[in-house]
Amino acid sequence: MKNDNKNNSGMQKPNKNAGSGEVGGKSVGKSGGGIGGGSGGVNGGKSGGVEPRAKERWYAEGLRFTCTQCGNCCTGPPGYVWFTPEEGRAMAAGLGLSEKRFYQLHAHKIYGRWSLNERLREDSVGPGRSGGNGGGEGEYDCVFLTEREDGKRGCSIYETRPTQCRTWPFWPENLSSERAYRRASETCPGMTAGMQGESSAGDFYPLEQIRIIRDRNVK
Repeated sequence: MKNDNKNNSGMQKPNKNAGSGEVGGKSVGKSGGGIGGGSGGVNGGKSGGVEPRAKERWYAEGLRFTCTQCGNCCTGPPGYVWFTPEEGRAMAAGLGLSEKRFYQLHAHKIYGRWSLNERLREDSVGPGRSGGNGGGEGEYDCVFLTEREDGKRGCSIYETRPTQCRTWPFWPENLSSERAYRRASETCPGMTAGMQGESSAGDFYPLEQIRIIRDRNVK
């Protein structure tokens, strides 16, 4: 999942079939389980016995979300997919690369932090350059975004994807207000369906689980 915020403590760009399921998210700031939201919501029910804090009241009864593999969270304007040194080692190992080679091929340092590279989409309508964080307007994919013939998108490093990708859509900035969450949902069908109030529209995440996922992004 891409993140457009260079100071974001999370990592977004809140899944071609890489054999690994769903997508994550890039932070595009210009703004990362399923892909979004981490995996493992529960089927039905309410948040029980947890006292919501002031900024949590709008989602005190929990939220519904299920990744639809649209890949929208992993493409868009130039953004950032932040990752830690530990995550870099895991991704390198998963790809069968040395850490040095992984960083040479798939990452760049910006604002004192490491982010995954992006590639300019062939169908992009604006100018730009491949790799890094783009060189202008235009649409960019996370370097690990894949696409199947049926249109479903995935992640070629799904098992070792960064925390930013695992925690979409429950990023602190998305949860800061209902308005912010609805804004983020405009390009995420899995969020949109969950906000329509239907009990069948996605996995249910109670408040306490949302807190755990959200706070993984707080460094």
